[in-house]
Amino acid sequence: MASRFWTQGDSETEEEESDIEEQEDVAAEPAAAPAASRYFSGMASDSDDSDGQKRVIRRIKDKRFDEMRATVDHMKNAMKINDWVSLQENFEKINKQLGKVMRVSEQDKPPNPYIKALVMLEDYLNESLSNKEAKKKMSSTNAKALNSMKQKLKKNNKVYEDLINQCRENPELFEEQAEREQEPDDEDVDEDEDEDVDFEEGSDAVPSEDDNEEEEDSGLGGEWETMLNKKDKMMDKQFKDPSQITWDVVNKKFRESVAARGKKGTGRMELVEQLTFLSRVARTPAQKLEILFSVISAQFDVNPSLIGHMPINVWKQCVQNLLAILDILTHYRNIVVDDMVEPDENETQKGADFTGTIRIWGNLVAYVERIDVEYFKSLQVIDPHTREYVERLKDEPMFLVLAQNVQEYLENIGDYKGASKVALKRVELIYYKPQEVYDAMRKLAEQSGEADSGEEIKAEQIRASTAFITTPELVLRKPTFPDSSRALMDILVSLIYKYGDERTKARAMLCDIYHHAIFDEFSTARDLLLMSHLQDNVQHMDISTQILFNRAVAQLGLCAFRAGLVTEGHNCLSELYSAGRVKELLAQGVSQSRYHEKTAEQERLERRRQMPYHMHINLELLEAVHLTCAMLLEVPNMAANVHDAKRKVLSKTFRRLLEGSERQTFVGPPENVRDHVMTATRALVQGDHEKAFAVITSLDVWKLLRSKDSVLEMLKAKIKEEALRTYLFTYSSSYESVSLDHLSKTFDLSHSQTRYIVSRMMIDEELNASWDQPTDCIIFHDVEHTRLQALAFQLTEKLAVLAESNERAIEARIGGGGLDGFPFRRKDGHDYAAAAASGGGSRWQNFSFSQGRQGNNTGRGGYNVSRPTGSGLTGSGFTRDRQARGSTRNQDGSTRMVNLNRGVRA
Repeated sequence: MASRFWTQGDSETEEEESDIEEQEDVAAEPAAAPAASRYFSGMASDSDDSDGQKRVIRRIKDKRFDEMRATVDHMKNAMKINDWVSLQENFEKINKQLGKVMRVSEQDKPPNPYIKALVMLEDYLNESLSNKEAKKKMSSTNAKALNSMKQKLKKNNKVYEDLINQCRENPELFEEQAEREQEPDDEDVDEDEDEDVDFEEGSDAVPSEDDNEEEEDSGLGGEWETMLNKKDKMMDKQFKDPSQITWDVVNKKFRESVAARGKKGTGRMELVEQLTFLSRVARTPAQKLEILFSVISAQFDVNPSLIGHMPINVWKQCVQNLLAILDILTHYRNIVVDDMVEPDENETQKGADFTGTIRIWGNLVAYVERIDVEYFKSLQVIDPHTREYVERLKDEPMFLVLAQNVQEYLENIGDYKGASKVALKRVELIYYKPQEVYDAMRKLAEQSGEADSGEEIKAEQIRASTAFITTPELVLRKPTFPDSSRALMDILVSLIYKYGDERTKARAMLCDIYHHAIFDEFSTARDLLLMSHLQDNVQHMDISTQILFNRAVAQLGLCAFRAGLVTEGHNCLSELYSAGRVKELLAQGVSQSRYHEKTAEQERLERRRQMPYHMHINLELLEAVHLTCAMLLEVPNMAANVHDAKRKVLSKTFRRLLEGSERQTFVGPPENVRDHVMTATRALVQGDHEKAFAVITSLDVWKLLRSKDSVLEMLKAKIKEEALRTYLFTYSSSYESVSLDHLSKTFDLSHSQTRYIVSRMMIDEELNASWDQPTDCIIFHDVEHTRLQALAFQLTEKLAVLAESNERAIEARIGGGGLDGFPFRRKDGHDYAAAAASGGGSRWQNFSFSQGRQGNNTGRGGYNVSRPTGSGLTGSGFTRDRQARGSTRNQDGSTRMVNLNRGVRA
């Protein structure tokens, strides 16, 4: 080794760095080493026998005691010079040495030199504190160390208060010779090797020839033995005699481990292993239960970060520990878990034969929720395009069986409120799954249960062989699923609706709406949403519930589109796309804005709210459905209001995209969803329904629909219908009559469908025409307006402008309104209502605006302002209710009403 050539000839340092704990006897060393060259000393050290020195194998027990005595000597020297900094360092050092000494001596009582050192320190501390003048002359560092030692020593001596009092009463009993015990050398050497020889991972340790000979001798015969690691050996040596393991011993060690939790220098995984071992040697079921709760808490501490997640193997162990807890609670009905009552310290001492109630601190619901959070975070962090993500998804049945068992236990003991919270966790893992995915998950649970049963039996046998308290597996280890996910959802949400709190009920309702929507039950999902009035109060709920509401509304819009309800689908999706932040609203990504910069904390919070990849709603499909619905509504609307196109807008998002497309000088082939819809829109405006349908169906996102063929057939029929309506709106002024047969052939519709569409347009006064029954022709009527009608139309336009001015004046006075920070403007055919909310906010919350058109009039109505009455908001017609504004004393220039004859009237 290179160190041989660069050493200073100190053989003792060499031996301390060797792999075997052998040292040169200090008495055998020469008094002074010759001052030879380092090269000659290095060459001379190649042969240990050339020095003429003998190697002595020292007992590990003597070695540890010598180290403690040396530390005590250093403390005495520091007392002579009043060096409290050195005393503090040596005090911490001797406390570390105490654990090693107690391990090698296999005693529960600390050694006598340690107790004598504590007495000496306490006396010297009291003497130093009483000497005020010497304390004033101390340096700031020394005085700070003195105050620190005062607190540490006082806290440390409380543990050994009895032994310290005995030492003060009978000092002769605490002589060093009284505690020395002879031990076999072989055991000490083995202990030395176990305790002090630590190999780093990946290091190559070269065994000596003696070790090889011992290995060969031991390998000639005998049975295979299980090799334990260092920590297991340490715990096994402390509890190697089962007859000495009592409740007091286990409880003392348990309290020490719990006290070390969270302290600096305490390994998190080591603490988990120690507590796990203690759970196996627990003497009573209550003690085992208490230790298992601490094991789970320590496992949660393994990952203290909010961004990262618990290691997967630790997560699985945590689930198994909770199942073991449920086994104990099911087997021993008299044990009650409660987090509101502080139990007695000796509560766990009551054995299995105790018939009274035993109270243990714990909260099963909180543990289940935390395990669900860790599972959710792991899916957020893992790359969804890797095999690891798929493997992690296979752990979902493991959590479901835990939640099912906890829910059943809580129902059995009468805690229905807690059972409803656990039922919500099961709902949140089921609600977004279609029936096909649900069947696959149920099949996976059955297969994984059969495959893991053999391994679990072996592991249970090993645990049972080493545990004092063995409990049979009484709770299920494999989840049970009904045949239909709808049946499971009905059972769970019924429990939540009956016993859950407001937030739990709201989330369960939204999950139920989402689940009905993916099963194409639009009417049921819509009725649930309207009857629950969640849309009125969702803005006051937490952000995760708002995200769930947005997801439910988006899925409701997709369901309406699949059912052929274009208008309802557009109304559901238009609010999501009005602000242009669909990713953020659905928690499926973080969008960057040029006008709003987010802080690092805001970005972290937003990323923690992201949904896992397998729960995403496809954004391309959502955009395709939204723009297709907007196209089917806006194209006939623009044709019917060609002279007033900007007044009546059904979808501002669609109009903005269409205007941007029309401004382009060169239009290439469509690339994304927007380009395809804009190309189909231009074809539909011209009446080319075949081209429009071909462009729309060329999108790849339609294959994500379960009923793709039926949806495309519906879409084709809708495009034909709107193409016919657009054609009649555009070219009705050029015709005097047109035959039904011509329209049917042009738009590939049956005679009955064509007659139905045209008749509906006539009834709605969208088309000024009539049927000629003998010839099956449509006779168009050219309506010429009189001079009075023309003036009335002009007056209506002026009234519309003045009404718009009044609206803007009210907005300026009250402070704006609307959704997502956009100005509150009237939209024809839309009703806006701001729910009255407590706790301040905009004064828009006190009013309800309702607008609409009557028939096909070209003028605009006014608006109605009234206060909400009861649970709903009233407001209808086209009159102005001034009394609803309250007192007229507060009216100023911003709330002025406009009079046509006298100008502006305050």
